[in-house]
This record gives sequence, structure tokens and C-alpha cells, in this order.
Amino acid sequence: MKKARSFTAAALIGGVVALVTSLGVASAQTPEELQTGLDDLMAAIDTTWLLVAATLVLFMQAGFALVESGFVRSKNVTNILMKNVLDACFGALVYFSVGFGLAYGAAEAANGFYGAGSFFLVGVDDYATFFFQFVFAATAATIVSGAMAERTKFSAYIVYTVFITGMIYPIVTHWIWDGNGFLTAFRDDPMNGVGMVDFAGSTVVHSVGGWAALVGAIMVGARKGRFVNGQVNAFPGHSLPLGVLGVFILWVGWYGFNAGSTLAMSGGMAEIAARVAVTTTLAAGAGGASAMLISWVRQGKSDLSLTLNGILGGLVAITAGTATLEPWAAIVAGVVAGFIIVFGVALLDTLKIDDPVGAVPVHLMNGIWGTLAVGLLSSEALMDNAYGVTSTWGLLLGGGTDLLITQVVGILAVGFWTVLASAILFGVIKATIGLRVSEAEEDAGLDVYEHGMEAYPEFTGGRDPFAALTGTQGR
Repeated sequence: MKKARSFTAAALIGGVVALVTSLGVASAQTPEELQTGLDDLMAAIDTTWLLVAATLVLFMQAGFALVESGFVRSKNVTNILMKNVLDACFGALVYFSVGFGLAYGAAEAANGFYGAGSFFLVGVDDYATFFFQFVFAATAATIVSGAMAERTKFSAYIVYTVFITGMIYPIVTHWIWDGNGFLTAFRDDPMNGVGMVDFAGSTVVHSVGGWAALVGAIMVGARKGRFVNGQVNAFPGHSLPLGVLGVFILWVGWYGFNAGSTLAMSGGMAEIAARVAVTTTLAAGAGGASAMLISWVRQGKSDLSLTLNGILGGLVAITAGTATLEPWAAIVAGVVAGFIIVFGVALLDTLKIDDPVGAVPVHLMNGIWGTLAVGLLSSEALMDNAYGVTSTWGLLLGGGTDLLITQVVGILAVGFWTVLASAILFGVIKATIGLRVSEAEEDAGLDVYEHGMEAYPEFTGGRDPFAALTGTQGR
């Protein structure tokens, strides 16, 4: 204890000496030099914040991998993990080559619909921004893989993830987040005096991924045996523990997603980031609690998988308005998200649309709801604080219809573009290399047929998983 105190005293004395020395050096500097040093320090802090936030979002890929692998059957785990890994790998290369340029291309060459420069990062020196935007693009592509799991060709996956990351998602990004986009809130003359408010991507990221997931799930068809003679057969995921771990990783990563979208800590952004962390937390909690209670009332049992998706639905729902909704409104957004999860899953079953992980209710339905919630529940003070807009705010709080109308226009425009582009993309894939595996491959599992390995080889019960590849063993 005495040594520890002596060390503390020495450290304190050393700190004081260093401070006095630095003040002495500073006193010899001109005010301009001091201001330059301060500006450099704030720029370094802002860049560090962006890099840390981007790293959290990148770690969300691990969360998606665990959730999706937990929600599929054991014979398809390696396949879904491979897709999540390659979303990041191919995504990095494609977004570097094409995606970033279409999203944020050079201002002098850009228009309201797409960027037209900075391909291969030519002329770009803001590497922190590229890194941050790339991890968002990878997230949008990952959403699709879960909805089409257990029956989609691996080669088809590679084609669609490249096009979603390189073209479909970047175009929407340009519309809403680039200063030249026709929907953006960052123009000098935004639509309805406000532009579309999507702070961290309920529409830009989640609805884009969700629309593409819906189109893909419809075009690839349901898994064999899922809907038979009017019956909906459940295919339980092989590992709820993996699903729980994945959801908590996603929840943590979402603070990089939402709070990181301040893009800086200086200029009052630290205050907004802190508030965003609170609204993100409350919406997630409300979404999970709401979905659990509703499933309990409807089924007589509390459903863990619906609860997990309720948390994710709450996170998606708050992502657009996380900076403009008060904490109480974030809870409302989360509660509604829980309803959407439970009844959205039921709706897909009624329509015979097979979505193994619930990607469509989580990302599409709640992405739409979260974007509408901005136009309904945004507060006057926070619209001014986050966007400098004083002419319109949430309709239910007396802010008129301008913001809500703009949000609806944005939802419709993004939906039309994504559905059209995805339908063409999946249609071309289906007509050329094929979209769906054979019935035999689906029965045996994509792990064996597509990758020649299994995630849990020690639990095959003596079966030779590779026999299916040579045809020496029946199903």
C-alpha cells in the first residue's frame, strides 16, 4: 500500500510538472498557433470517434453471423457463415471500386440521382469516412442472406451481394445522405423545406436490405416442406444460444451505427451522440419486451425467437429518428416495433413467404415504421438541434405534414427502386446460373453440397457427410 501511494504521489507530481511545462510552451505560441493546435486536436478526436464507431458496426457482422446461423438448421450453418464472411470481403472490394463513387462521387460530377466520381477512391483522402460508409454497405447486403437461407445457390449469392453493395444500396445512399441527393436534408433547398430525415439508416440501410430480402425470398421460393396443404410447418433454428449472443453483439454494435452517425464529437455532436445512445437503448428494450408480451398473450408461451427479433425491430425502428425523438417517443417506437415483429411474421406465413430469420419484419417493416415515426413523433426542439429545421416536425406533436409527406415520398421512392432493381437482378440470376439448389442438395444441406464440410461433423451419427457429393449414400 505504501509503495502504491508513493507511486501515485510521484505520478501526480510528474503530471503537474508536465502540465506546467506544456503551459510554458503554450505561452510562447501565438493565438493563431494555439488555434491551429486546437483544431488539429478536435479533428483527431472526430476521426477517432468515426473509426471506433465504424469498427463497432463492422463487428455487427459477427452478430448477424451468429443470429442467422442460430436461426437455421445445423446442416446449413457453414453456408450462412460463409455468406456473412464474404459480405465483408466482397463488400470491401466492390464498395472501394464502385459503391463509394456512386454514393458520394465528386460533387462537380454528381447529380440528384447518383454520384459520378471518386471510383477506386481516386482523389479521396478522407479514409475514415470511406471506412464508416463501407461497413454500412456491408450491413445492407447481409440482411438479404438470412431471408434466402437454406435453399439459395452459393454462386447466386456471390452475384447478388456484389450488385447490392456496388449499385443498389449506393444509389439510395446518394439520394438521402449525399449533399446532392434529391431527397437529402442536406441540400440548400431540401424537399418541403426539410428533406428526408433518416439519421442512421432505417430506410437507407434496413429498408433497402429488407426490400431486397423480400424480393429474393419470393423469387427463390419457400423451403421444402415449409408450407404443405395449408399447414405452416416450423423449422426451428439449431441454436438459440447463438441467436441470443448474436443479438447482444448487434445491440452493442448499434451504438456505433446510431451514435456514430453524428460523424463527429465536436461542435455539439457529443451531446447528440449521448442522447442517441439513450433512445437506442430504450427502443431496443421496448421492442423486446413488447414482442415477448404479445407472443405470450397470443400463444400462452413467451417466445424467445420473437423476443430477440423484437429487440432488433426496436433498434431498426429508432435508427431513423434516434436524434429527433425524445426518450418517451423512442419507447413508443419500440413498442410498436414489437407488434410489427409478431404480426409481421404471422403475415408472411399467411402469404406463404418463407423468411427463416425474420429479416423482412425486422428490417423492412420496421424500417418503414421507423421512417414514418420521424414524421409522426419528432420533437420541435430536437429537429432544430439535429437538423436546424424549425418549420416542421412530428405531425402528432403539432408540427404539420411537411416532414411526414417527405418521409412517405422517400419510402416510396426507395421501395420502387430497390424492388425493381432486385427483381431484375434475381430474375437474371434465375435465368442464367440459377437461384435455387436442387431438391437433393436442400435435403442433404448446403454445407455439404456447397462447401464440402459441416459445422458440427462430430454430431453426424457416423454418417459420411461427403458421401452425398459422390452419390454413394442415399438421403
